[in-house]
Amino acid sequence: MDATSSAIKTGTSTVGITYDGGVVVGADHRATMGHFIANKSVQKLFRISDNIALTTAGLVGHAQSLSRVLAAELKLFELKRDMPMTVKGAATFTANILSGRPHYVQLLIVGVDPSGPSVYSIDSAGGSIPDTYCATGSGSPYMYGVLEDQFKKGMSKDQALSLAAKALLASAQRDAASGNGMDLAFITNETGFTQLSEEEVATLLSTI
Repeated sequence: MDATSSAIKTGTSTVGITYDGGVVVGADHRATMGHFIANKSVQKLFRISDNIALTTAGLVGHAQSLSRVLAAELKLFELKRDMPMTVKGAATFTANILSGRPHYVQLLIVGVDPSGPSVYSIDSAGGSIPDTYCATGSGSPYMYGVLEDQFKKGMSKDQALSLAAKALLASAQRDAASGNGMDLAFITNETGFTQLSEEEVATLLSTI
């Protein structure tokens, strides 16, 4: 990114969905400046530890800075304590950063720990709200239409991945600031963070 990247708003659609044994997380690729599509391949999904991921909506510069800080802090925590930070701990830590110095972002902290899968929505002022599923960004109203209709407790990993993809497709079709493909990943205690390849995403989309 060049020096103007911090002024680019990602518009955005991101989603986190808990399922039986893990959590699915996804985000689109589009970055906008007003009505102009500034970039078609922006990263909005970040692995910040083996068991926790971050999604970002808002200013690209703030989002990238936060992802680096969080990844470093979670690694330091693990080295000092000889155990990974919990998802709730990571969400609280992130919320504290934002309450001390607000960033123009809306985040999801998602992951799995011994207490199970979790999704936390974190606003720009540091509010942290747990839920079984959550969508953020300008495309979230369209995503919630899909999630409210099709989410159910006890879903399998494949069902949760399919639902996340459907929600992201809905936002891409109706929200001008979202689209240009998607990243999808899942997290379990056994395998940690696993991101789907472009080919795996394409195969998934072909079945929807």
